[in-house]
Amino acid sequence: MIQTHHLTKHYGDATVVDDLSFTVPNGSITGFLGPNGAGKSTTMRMILGLDRPSDGVALVDGEKFPDLRAPSRTVGAMLESGSRQPHLTARAYLAWQARAARLSKSRIDDVLDQTGLGEVARKQVRDFSLGMRQRLGIASALLGDPTHLILDEPINGLDPQGVLWARSLFKELANEGRTVFISSHLLSEMETVADRIIVIGQGRLIVESTMADLHQHARSSHTVAVSPEPDELVRLLERSDASVERDNTDKSGRTLTIRNLSAAQVGEIVADSGLPLHHLAQVQTTLEQAFMDLTAGALEYEGTENDPTLASVAATARMGG
Repeated sequence: MIQTHHLTKHYGDATVVDDLSFTVPNGSITGFLGPNGAGKSTTMRMILGLDRPSDGVALVDGEKFPDLRAPSRTVGAMLESGSRQPHLTARAYLAWQARAARLSKSRIDDVLDQTGLGEVARKQVRDFSLGMRQRLGIASALLGDPTHLILDEPINGLDPQGVLWARSLFKELANEGRTVFISSHLLSEMETVADRIIVIGQGRLIVESTMADLHQHARSSHTVAVSPEPDELVRLLERSDASVERDNTDKSGRTLTIRNLSAAQVGEIVADSGLPLHHLAQVQTTLEQAFMDLTAGALEYEGTENDPTLASVAATARMGG
């Protein structure tokens, strides 16, 4: 299990990770999501002891990474793909990695085969495509046969066949009881592979949820109504206990988003009142829209606890998990 407790990182006056607490359980694939610059890579580096937290703590199985008895056998990590030695062959690179981590070289052939690099083991890394470099990074993370994997954007650069291979590998590793923690800025990458998601924005936790809960949120729907008399319509619908919001993208103020009432129910209420309607529709929330609801305002968040945008995001994001 990987846990962070009030993890915080300052660089000068900039706060990159801000009071971040979450749990990554064993035997699951957890997607670590957020826009570029959200603090995902810095968080992973603090878990791995590569960056020192300004405050808070990151734990692996209840211990700080440097205090683990066998860190390379406990956690396998893949961070920036550009840091590999370009003049080495794939096999020599893994041998160098094994030597640096005090690991046996006996697993090199196994991980080369496991990641589909067996036939290019003698090829220099400088001649690898981005997808092949990603596979090599995953092979390096697997060298110690670790119980926990921390992978930063591992699917980036893989071709469609490589993406399918990676999904299968991650599921196999999780089924073996390992912790698989994968960062991404794209929901589509995590939708088909992750069991859980952790979403951050501006270094702060936006939501920690199971994918099942996110799908449940996505199955919700709302009603959209357009009327030349929106104020009267709002008063009428609120008397029926509907939650009504104005669409800020409609400068005329005539478009309303209605929750708790279906389009048919709204139509019946309005028909009895005689109010004019120019448009009435039931709108199903997509998974992408549910994700956007959760991360809305994250880029604008400036670090004030009473920020109304973050408060609205948190209210939207209160799901189980």
